[in-house]
Amino acid sequence: MFAGVHTALATPFTDQGIDTDAFCALIDRQFENGISGVVPVGTTGEAPTLSHEEHIRVIELAVEHTAKRGLVIAGTGSNSTDEAISLIQQAEKAGADAALIVAPYYNKPSPEGLFQHYQAIAHSSELPIILYSIPGRCGIEINVDTVSRLAENCPNIIALKEAGGASERINQLRQVLPESFELLSGDDSLTLPFMSVGAVGVISVASNIIPAAMSQLVSAALDDRFKDALAIHQKYYPLFSAMLQMAPNPVPIKTALNLANICSGEVRLPLVAMEDDKRSALEDILKSLGII
Repeated sequence: MFAGVHTALATPFTDQGIDTDAFCALIDRQFENGISGVVPVGTTGEAPTLSHEEHIRVIELAVEHTAKRGLVIAGTGSNSTDEAISLIQQAEKAGADAALIVAPYYNKPSPEGLFQHYQAIAHSSELPIILYSIPGRCGIEINVDTVSRLAENCPNIIALKEAGGASERINQLRQVLPESFELLSGDDSLTLPFMSVGAVGVISVASNIIPAAMSQLVSAALDDRFKDALAIHQKYYPLFSAMLQMAPNPVPIKTALNLANICSGEVRLPLVAMEDDKRSALEDILKSLGII
């Protein structure tokens, strides 16, 4: 279901709120360039600083404007189980195709707490669910045993976005999960290494600005044309690295989108704009790749 590239959409802002025209144009850009699906209101979409009403409106807008051209995977995670249940139910009502649910942050639940959290959410909705493990942001990892238990006990939990930074996790997970359970990279620079050991694609930040290249990279890997995929990976690695290293996500991608005249680079506090020297360095990378 999730093989391919799914873009973790940025949420363009104006002084008045969400720039719906720019958001819709960003969605068009994805499907015009071979992207399989879009992921509104995840980390890249600045979900933590959207109001509840804005969160749901962005999902509704993504569903309406995608118009079945690809999947809409709604970000519906929370560190409150009740809130996550409310979000996934509203996303289902809005017509989303699936939900991406990040591990509960700050609370630091035990593996049993994580299991019960996800099981309760899965039982509350019929949407297919992608687990999202990103210990660098959440302070905890969804461990291999917990993923396996959830896959066995919750039929609609069918995939995992892995953003822990290690291919070994993909190896470990593939040993214990059914073949039908899909693994996705949560890091553009690790897409190719992860796919070489069993992942089927990526939820991508970089595809906001290079959708065609990311689509070509993943398609090549899925077709076992790893030499072709490696060439694309090596070409765009400086951009992948910049997205992670220059500032917290989504500051670099929104800066890049602004430099390419696609949308505003505005972010909401506590995020702030990229420093001038880093913005200049990112601009140099974009120019060297022919993006701007």
